[in-house]
Amino acid sequence: MRNALLLGAALMALTACGAVESSMDANAQEANQTDAATPEANPDTALTAPFKGPYGGVPAFDQVRLEDFEPALLAAVDEGLAEIDEITGNDAAPTFENTILAMEEQGGALDRFGTYYGIWSSNLSSPEFQEIETALVPIFSDYEATITANEALFERIKTVYEDEDQMAALSAEEQRLVWDYYTDFERSGAALDAETKAKIADLNERLNHLYTKFSQNLLHDEGAYVTYVSEDQLGGLPDDLVQAMAQAAEAKGREGEYAVTNTRSSMDPFLTYSNERGLREQVWRTYYDRGDNGDEYDNNELISEILRLREERSHLQGYDTFADRALEKQVAKTPEAAMDLMMRVWPAAKARVAEEVADMQAVADAEGADIEIAPWDYRYYAEKVRKQKYDLDANEVKQYLQLENLREGMFWMAGELYGLTFKGPIDTVPVYHDDVRVWEVYKDGKLHGLWYFDPYAREGKRSGAWMNAYRTQDKLGGQETMPIVSNNANFVKGAPGEPVLVSWDDAETMFHEFGHAIHGLMSDVTYPSLAGTAVPRDYVEFPSQVHENWLATPQVLQQYALNVDTGEPIPQELVAKIKKASTFNQGFATTEYLASALVDMKLHTLKDASNVDPDAFEKETLEELGMPDELPMRHRTPQFAHIFSGEGYAAGYYAYLWADTFGADAWEAFAEAPGGAYDQDVAQRFIDHVLSVGNTVDPIEGYAAFRGHEVDVNALMRQRGFPTDAVVPAESAGSQGLDSAGDLD
Repeated sequence: MRNALLLGAALMALTACGAVESSMDANAQEANQTDAATPEANPDTALTAPFKGPYGGVPAFDQVRLEDFEPALLAAVDEGLAEIDEITGNDAAPTFENTILAMEEQGGALDRFGTYYGIWSSNLSSPEFQEIETALVPIFSDYEATITANEALFERIKTVYEDEDQMAALSAEEQRLVWDYYTDFERSGAALDAETKAKIADLNERLNHLYTKFSQNLLHDEGAYVTYVSEDQLGGLPDDLVQAMAQAAEAKGREGEYAVTNTRSSMDPFLTYSNERGLREQVWRTYYDRGDNGDEYDNNELISEILRLREERSHLQGYDTFADRALEKQVAKTPEAAMDLMMRVWPAAKARVAEEVADMQAVADAEGADIEIAPWDYRYYAEKVRKQKYDLDANEVKQYLQLENLREGMFWMAGELYGLTFKGPIDTVPVYHDDVRVWEVYKDGKLHGLWYFDPYAREGKRSGAWMNAYRTQDKLGGQETMPIVSNNANFVKGAPGEPVLVSWDDAETMFHEFGHAIHGLMSDVTYPSLAGTAVPRDYVEFPSQVHENWLATPQVLQQYALNVDTGEPIPQELVAKIKKASTFNQGFATTEYLASALVDMKLHTLKDASNVDPDAFEKETLEELGMPDELPMRHRTPQFAHIFSGEGYAAGYYAYLWADTFGADAWEAFAEAPGGAYDQDVAQRFIDHVLSVGNTVDPIEGYAAFRGHEVDVNALMRQRGFPTDAVVPAESAGSQGLDSAGDLD
């Protein structure tokens, strides 16, 4: 099953945005940690039991009880450690079968527990569950430390890895699996002395507590701060947004008012359309001050400690910085390569922002607004420029983008490209919330998997959109395991019976996240540790990024972009405007993202992280970069859950840009093909070399096999409408798998 060494860290990474945590002093926290192992282990619970029922078994969401989480984890840990003991107690010489394969088959109970834990943490994070999260942290950490300290286990893995004859007799996929296990154990300190391992274990436990606290602080601020608007302050807002705000206020017991909740899905449209500049500033500040309000939920001290402990642990593991270790197994390989790519895009992005601001200021001046464009004005005046410059009204576009129609469009796309058929929704499997629906997935007429869809925002659900794999595909023991995947989002539910309309950006996000789901569904490998999306972080976003492009294809728009009132397909004139404006506002989008990615990398390449003031570091770094005053980072440091609620994207937020480079180049393969966007030959190569192979091949080799050449970074610049008139130095991106003939000026 899942690599046992990394289970604890993987589970903690799932706690991306927790909610309210009870205030506890240090002594109370220690008591809570001490009590964590008090309950008796209980193996008789749905949280660890093999999935039962149809489809090769499904998660038993209807049988989950909060009081079962802690004893279930204890039982799963006991079972996992017993399985490890069986592997290390084998008197036979270490082989692929009795060591590596045995590790793949180990940890089933922990893997299933992790599925439920991640769902509750991300989707149902009540105050009661957050107390459970806090209690589980030391159990995760102790398990991980026990595995790392198991010298007999590491020696068996090392023996197989260093046995040239045995390795030569293995298939390429088996060799990749051995390498993956060995490098993960070595990087985690398995070869270090006992004293150093113990120090690393202590650091991991403390870090896991900090990640949980950070997540819970952030969700507190997302739930606790609401801007209430009266009826006479609704100027400029479209009707569907007004209805959603009324629904949000009613849900909070404020019937007759209108609520702007402290999430991106609520903040973004309000800032885009509201005529009330003072309210726009209030909503903007409330959103961007999450985790930075100087109260008990402030994240700055947590971040300082996280950075210090990450640095200390990295030194113990033999790395100069946290980023050096984090990027070692990524496609980029080094922080220098990632920084090089970002810094060559940065000047072009800033230059485009200057052009965008000039256009917006001209509109404001012509209206007699007597203002200088501020961050809370950017979306509002950008929309005015869009209307003026491209004659494109985002709200007009929105009338053709109904959530359920778009979902059907995604299904159609998957059928045309990959032969997938979605049937449902079905009501024969349990779900964890009434909002969740489930579809059967067929390929070539054969049942292939399940897709769960949880589209709406609610209390206790982390913000954003994401994909999860409840069960990965594999062929262990010659038996095909069917994948079960989900897509989750935070659309604001409208009035009963009313269709939910989404923005063009949100529609692209739907196709993006569905790309992750397809990546999981199309997996065709033997070993679960290498299946589906288990690829380097700076490659995993590539298949999802490229899938955004199919939204704008005529085939999807004409069938599924239907007017909410008339049912008529979106007019060609409007489609032409969308295409003409496709590079509009790329300065804003690229700069706000890159600012976050650059701050992330600079924080994690510090030579001394012993005493970092996050707010001061953010301010100084942005000043050095020449960050435009008119917009903020996409994720300010105190709310940067990608890098401080776990380690999944820490020193890795650059991955979206790196992956988008692959995505832009891959899209050109489809766009240039004889059959266009749905060319069957290109789609089959994409399946064969990208979607189906998981981490069984080196991503660079897999991509080259699909594309016929290394990735061309010029494709990214062309896609964003940035200039491509300089040459990328061969010693930078080209040496890491990016075509050195490209340009990122």
